[in-house]
Amino acid sequence: MEHLRIPGPTPLPDEILQAMTKQMINHRGPEFGQILSEITAKLKQLFQTKDDVFLLTSSGTGGLEAAIVNTLSPGDKVLSVSVGVFGERFATIAEQFGAEVIPLRFEWGRAADVDAVRQALKAEPKIKAVLVTHNETSTGVTNDLAPISSAVKEFDKLLLVDAISSLGSINLPVDDWHCDITVTGSQKGWMVPPGLAMVSVSQEAWQAYSKAKTPRFYWDFAKAKSYLEKGQTPWTPGISTVFALSVSLEMMLKEGLPNIIARHARVGKAARDGVKSLGLSLFAEESHASNTVTAVAASDGLDTNKMRQILREEHQIVLAGGQQRLDGKIFRIGHLGWVTEDDIETVISALRVVLPQAGFRSVS
Repeated sequence: MEHLRIPGPTPLPDEILQAMTKQMINHRGPEFGQILSEITAKLKQLFQTKDDVFLLTSSGTGGLEAAIVNTLSPGDKVLSVSVGVFGERFATIAEQFGAEVIPLRFEWGRAADVDAVRQALKAEPKIKAVLVTHNETSTGVTNDLAPISSAVKEFDKLLLVDAISSLGSINLPVDDWHCDITVTGSQKGWMVPPGLAMVSVSQEAWQAYSKAKTPRFYWDFAKAKSYLEKGQTPWTPGISTVFALSVSLEMMLKEGLPNIIARHARVGKAARDGVKSLGLSLFAEESHASNTVTAVAASDGLDTNKMRQILREEHQIVLAGGQQRLDGKIFRIGHLGWVTEDDIETVISALRVVLPQAGFRSVS
């Protein structure tokens, strides 16, 4: 069996695989309604919110599109805080729907600077919303969201958060940090296959919804809310994935959110320490290095594509490469969801063998 260590999709525990073998049920019937109600209540606990949470049958990107179309109108000014590929994607979605995006880009590998966010908001009072990626998987950086949120709310702006690879693994108290829309995806820390986006909506976001003029149909939060009140989703959901999520949420609440966050912190540290023990360097500044994915800089002759090929073919370990301009310049180790320190030790041990075979000259 492959040892899948990419930032998503992530490996699935046997209990969750088993849950997906259940026969289909009526998604307009009482059994599904009960499951949906229970899932929603559990998600609110893990989102740390008392506001609305909806299940959308989509990838995380669908959730990001939903965040845009439910809160903005064409011509609205939005500040895009970007530290990598997925921050850029969030901005592109907003642009596609007619928003006027003001980019605030930071060097890839570094976190967003809250003072720069504050200055950008001060410079343009007509900004309506701020787009932020909490955890940027393309660079292995976790933005310091709490002070960014404070700055955004100091100027009374909407905060739309891509938490696809952080929520459920890295602490993100949605209500305490005043996140207006928070998006995550089932295939990340939730130990579930791809196919569901989970989205929280604040009261301020609902106020924005009432004025937003961007066209929406499939992603309409008002439809999601009205159908949830009768135990349904507006459109046919990914039923098997919902079965899986039901089991994963039970497992997560049994472990406890503080314990999950602490486990990811330990595993993230093990990955970073292991990488450095091999003579490799982290791509992300370590003060903001992610606890769900470690990005490693290629150096000293390392051919990352050859390294990943040998790992996959000879050790059945699958790592991720770099994206866009980081292709061939970094590789990434995913460690979110169903993961322990032993999993990381397996990866580091294999890397110790494979690195010299892939041209690396500085193995310690």
